[in-house]
Amino acid sequence: MTGSADRADRLVRFLAGPVDEVAPRLLGSVLRHGPVAIRLTEVEAYAGPADPGSHAYRGMTRRNATMFGPPAHLYCYFTYGMHVCCNVVTGAEGDPSAVLLRAGEVVEGVDVARTRRPGASDRDLARGPARLCRALAIALDHDGSDLVAGPLTLEPGDPPAQVSSGPRVGLRGAPDRPWRFWETGAPSVSAYRPAKPR
Repeated sequence: MTGSADRADRLVRFLAGPVDEVAPRLLGSVLRHGPVAIRLTEVEAYAGPADPGSHAYRGMTRRNATMFGPPAHLYCYFTYGMHVCCNVVTGAEGDPSAVLLRAGEVVEGVDVARTRRPGASDRDLARGPARLCRALAIALDHDGSDLVAGPLTLEPGDPPAQVSSGPRVGLRGAPDRPWRFWETGAPSVSAYRPAKPR
């Protein structure tokens, strides 16, 4: 097996399993794009058609097609008409499970990340899913990126000493499902906000 194929196989195995078990496993992993690398401190799990909070709950569309596999790819989407957010696809092909990357700590390329998030404190550079994408210069055209081949890569890392969990942020579908996971006490973790009433 070549080096790249071996890395791909290891990453797919790392991401295998029920998404609510895979999500906390991603804490401590490092997402890298060019000079900037972010150590993940907060994530949310989404389980496709079994999950009313998931983009894939009602089936495949042009927007969510990447969620349907293969795993170890990046699913990017546009939200609120201005922000890009990204997820790691975890399910086997046809199983649209994915983990939203909510927050992290910039561990390489801090000066570059500061130019992309002017005025933000170092704690806030990647504190929140849209901020994380801006710090890493992730755009909609990165949707479907192979997280082994690049340009973005994901490297499993050392898990945090303690992990907390609670409801996902801003959801009306399955709002109480405790599928948000974060490194306990990490300053880069974002604030919890429930969904606003319609």
